[in-house]
Amino acid sequence: MLRAIRWAAWGGVAVLGLLLLATTGGWLVTDGPLGTGRVATGPASLAIGGPFSLTDQRGRAVTEQDFRGRPMAIFFGFTHCPDVCPTTLGDMTNFIAALDASAERVQWVFVSVDAERDTPQTMADYLSAFDPRIVGLSGSEAQISDMARAFRVYYRKVPLEGGGYTMDHSASVFLLDAEGRFAGTLDYKESVDVAVEKLRMLATRG
Repeated sequence: MLRAIRWAAWGGVAVLGLLLLATTGGWLVTDGPLGTGRVATGPASLAIGGPFSLTDQRGRAVTEQDFRGRPMAIFFGFTHCPDVCPTTLGDMTNFIAALDASAERVQWVFVSVDAERDTPQTMADYLSAFDPRIVGLSGSEAQISDMARAFRVYYRKVPLEGGGYTMDHSASVFLLDAEGRFAGTLDYKESVDVAVEKLRMLATRG
């Protein structure tokens, strides 16, 4: 009997450990041939974010210091993305419209994980289909890798049959407060009501 109780207790510990791993393990792949469309988000206490150096769609060099003083909503993707990226940027455009004046308190950022193809001009052309307040950032592979590591973002180049490639990548929108501290996420295809409420709360932290 005692042995059975001991095994049950260890089983509970194992299940708890798996649950903790699932919730703190980062953001799941959602694009490309390995995509699942699901996102796992970690607790707000995780150290997410940090210094970066990239180039905006106008060709200007920027760092995290250029965005201090206002909260940020940051999405990582790429311009050749078939589904997740245009959907998320379209959602972001709708959130901006729903927020009205509060949208001006938030900085909206799209970071490319495709250093090879996404030049500033490519980013500018792509973002012309969405709200003009969304800033596009791109850079060298080393610059992108550094920022992705700081945000615990997953991305990977995936060759396609017949040539070319796509990118697997995380799909959450990262929320930072005005001091650059992690403030939560918007999951992929988050409901408008929930997302707007999160963003309104973020805007008040600016």
